[in-house]
Amino acid sequence: MGGLGAAALACGLPALAAAPRMLEARPAEVRLRGPGEPATTIWSFDGVTPGPTLRVNTGETLDLALANRLPGAIAFAWHGLPLPPAGLPLTGREPLPPGSDLTLNLTPRQAGTFLYHARLIDDGATLPLPAGALIVDEATPPATERDELLLIEDWRLDADGRALPPGRPLPQGTQTLFTVNGTAAQDIAVRAGDRLRLRLVNGCARALIAVMVERHDVRVIALDGQPAEPFPARNGRLLLAPGGRADVIIDASGAAASSAAIILHDGVAPRTIARLVYDAEPGKAVRADPPPPLPGNGLPARLDLKGALRIEASFDGLPNAGWMPPGRLGADDAPLFRARRGRAVVLAFTNRGSGLAVLHLHGHHFRLLDRLDDGWKPFWLDTVAVDGGSTIRIALAAGTPGPWLIEAFAADWAQPRLARWFAVE
Repeated sequence: MGGLGAAALACGLPALAAAPRMLEARPAEVRLRGPGEPATTIWSFDGVTPGPTLRVNTGETLDLALANRLPGAIAFAWHGLPLPPAGLPLTGREPLPPGSDLTLNLTPRQAGTFLYHARLIDDGATLPLPAGALIVDEATPPATERDELLLIEDWRLDADGRALPPGRPLPQGTQTLFTVNGTAAQDIAVRAGDRLRLRLVNGCARALIAVMVERHDVRVIALDGQPAEPFPARNGRLLLAPGGRADVIIDASGAAASSAAIILHDGVAPRTIARLVYDAEPGKAVRADPPPPLPGNGLPARLDLKGALRIEASFDGLPNAGWMPPGRLGADDAPLFRARRGRAVVLAFTNRGSGLAVLHLHGHHFRLLDRLDDGWKPFWLDTVAVDGGSTIRIALAAGTPGPWLIEAFAADWAQPRLARWFAVE
């Protein structure tokens, strides 16, 4: 501590509180198509995309002052934290109108990689909306030489190069772009023998993506912000639904002066979005010890499925059967279910559409159940993709009391973001 705060304490006076971290939503000109190409107008946080990375320690308070300097209203949400969205009728607040401000005080009790965004009412946006990462560090992080964030976003540009918002049909001649940390591709400098922690974040508005690292073993240590018993990614590839996150460990086993591509595939074509670029000098031997598990975040080891509340919901991608845009959803609309705090809930979700749908729970993580409900996958999720015509079953423990959103949308740029809600009492 120094400066005026330390002097105040020495004199027996209360220390001045630190100023809130400003986060301004405003239009921006960014070069999505690369250096030397014309700039594209988008909506942004602080004039950049993705939004600034926010970073705190577990239990540390982050004071945010959010300013809306956009021409339209926004609602602010967090993926993976037990925080209700800010600016929804469901939570007692109207969307944040242009020219208004909002103060948020966050004290994350769980470490992990989280996502913030202002997309809950993107059906009314005139330009694509921003996203950013919140990193909450563990008290004892794993021993690595590098800790790198790769936040991936997707964009649609019309024939004149204008950025298009999601949730509406695309004109002919639309171009699809992907960026990582706001650029077309990024180099990550490594030395042979380094151990890297990569935080992979799917910040896309609608796209399901696969990410693969060439010629390297990829070991997953966390999904959607929650620790997992370390396991190898199959064929070095990870599938991430929109809003999904994966923390992985990679041991730099390449030769000096070599490189390895990090490849994204969206189901249409592969794209190199980053490279591991090795130093020309020889490094050290690759570590023989596997990465240890991250410390737990306090989620229950087991869920009592015998006494669980069992709920069914179906979804076809259209506003019906209780599903509606989040900005129009209020407490007067019937909840999908009500559950006492701590009770286990099993939700059977059926995607009646022909394509992929994405399901996201606000404020809660869940286990993906086996087909016969006789076990679950050994990790927690808050977001999952569901094949067309398929049913999945998820189990959760009702957590922080209050109203919570269940988001769903088709993994198609033109389709609307929809939601229902549930109550924890």
